[in-house]
Amino acid sequence: MAIERSGAAVLVEGLERWGMDTFFGLPGVHLDSLFDALYGVQDRMRIIHSRHEQGAAYMAFGSAMATGKPSAFAVVPGPGFLNATAAMSTAYACNAPVLCIIGTVVKPLLDRGYGALHELPDQSGMVQRLTKWSARVEKASDMTAMVDEAFYHMLSGRPRPVALEIAPEVFAERGMWPDYGFKPEITAGPIDPAELARAVELVRGARSPMIVVGGGAQHAGAEVRALAERIGAPVVSRQMGRGILPDDHPLSIRAGAANALWAKADVVIGIGTRLGQLREWGHDDALKVIRIDADPDELYRVAVPAVGLVTDSAVGAAALVEALNGYNGAPADPLPIAEAETEFDAAIERDVPLQKAYMDVIREMLPADGVLVDEITQVGHAAKLTSNFQRPRSLITSGYQGTLGYGYATALGAQAGAKDRVVISINGDGGLLYTIGEMATAVQHGIPLVAIVFNDNCFGNVQVIQKRWYGDRVIATDLHNPDFVKLADSFGLLALRTDSPYGLREALRTAIDSRRPTLIEVPIAKEAMGWVWDLIIPKKVRGPGAGASAH
Repeated sequence: MAIERSGAAVLVEGLERWGMDTFFGLPGVHLDSLFDALYGVQDRMRIIHSRHEQGAAYMAFGSAMATGKPSAFAVVPGPGFLNATAAMSTAYACNAPVLCIIGTVVKPLLDRGYGALHELPDQSGMVQRLTKWSARVEKASDMTAMVDEAFYHMLSGRPRPVALEIAPEVFAERGMWPDYGFKPEITAGPIDPAELARAVELVRGARSPMIVVGGGAQHAGAEVRALAERIGAPVVSRQMGRGILPDDHPLSIRAGAANALWAKADVVIGIGTRLGQLREWGHDDALKVIRIDADPDELYRVAVPAVGLVTDSAVGAAALVEALNGYNGAPADPLPIAEAETEFDAAIERDVPLQKAYMDVIREMLPADGVLVDEITQVGHAAKLTSNFQRPRSLITSGYQGTLGYGYATALGAQAGAKDRVVISINGDGGLLYTIGEMATAVQHGIPLVAIVFNDNCFGNVQVIQKRWYGDRVIATDLHNPDFVKLADSFGLLALRTDSPYGLREALRTAIDSRRPTLIEVPIAKEAMGWVWDLIIPKKVRGPGAGASAH
């Protein structure tokens, strides 16, 4: 039955129809009708308002990454939208299903260049370049269809952020809009049987197969495991692929360890991954590549694969397992996973012993279903090197964007999405101050995030490079910091300080048990951190330039 309601109310109904129970945003005059509509659903939807637009957008990104489910945020046009763009670009890089709701100037002044409040030259063009799909809702009667189209584009094929631009008048317009009790079905495309047969032929003839997984396979853990066990292939994961095959599985191998084996592989199956190893580690005619990816453009970005299956990762992996029915799963020359892992652990202990000591404690204290959010900091980089990730979405990174300062607000969103699961945020003192105002948000909304700040009073990543590569010419990297414990305490957080891995273990135990928003400061001498880059930056091991750094 149709009832009179606003365009904003129809939008909120659409969010609920697509399963959202949390919404992030920062109100403003262009969004007044939207927040009025949100007022009426607070019994069903948690409304988390931030202290800065970048905070709201990062929180939506973090929630989507931790859960794999769509998330949404709203910001005013102009400066509000611009403040959110770093988070939008990070969500795009990480294939996060985020709906960006962006206001526009009032309709009579739209696209006129009169200097209306919050006007930007070609805001729609900017939005378009940061999203998979975007559109402007011209009238409230179009709202339901536009919301459904936005979610369809967000979730079909390769998930990525989408955006709706909506004018204040469209939010406020009232009418007798019909009810909708359905939503478009999203299905994977069919698999080319000839390509599948070719993949089976290559796998059956492989002597040393390898599987590489990325963020696009986070929902395909069971299928990836079945394929790996069927063909006896190691499963390589780097950032968003961590935990798809649990680290304690004998076929699981970290990318840093797998780099040494890349030259020996003869068939590589990339599942839901950009397969950056082709660019970074090298490729040649002896390496046959099978790719399973929902994005057809990704298949050919670096090198033409021998086989390209354009489909959902879980569907493609399951089809390959089924087609390999009867294969004995014993490669003629299996890759030495355990030896490579042992050598990589020794390199970590040698090069970054302090980072490893702290990360060992963090991994020990984080429950198996917990979430770790890294940062662009020395210990954050070490997080990618460590093991003991047992589930997908256990590690959240900023992907290829390398977004300094994204971590704390992103972790708040991850905690809001993860609900009762433990989330730990790793920060440097430089990056934490980007969104430190969101500590107020953590306390106001009771978000029990445990954040650690490793404080060396500098932009440590940059300064160590200045010292090592630029003759110790240190510039613009020393920092003046507040007393982080006093600052966190003034916000109302549980505030702790420790200067040792043992002390961090006790502080984390206290923080996790408290279920309160917490900040733990760990002071570190600038000279204490080891050189992490030899472990992070891969080496080319095959093809032109083999033996050199890929960067």
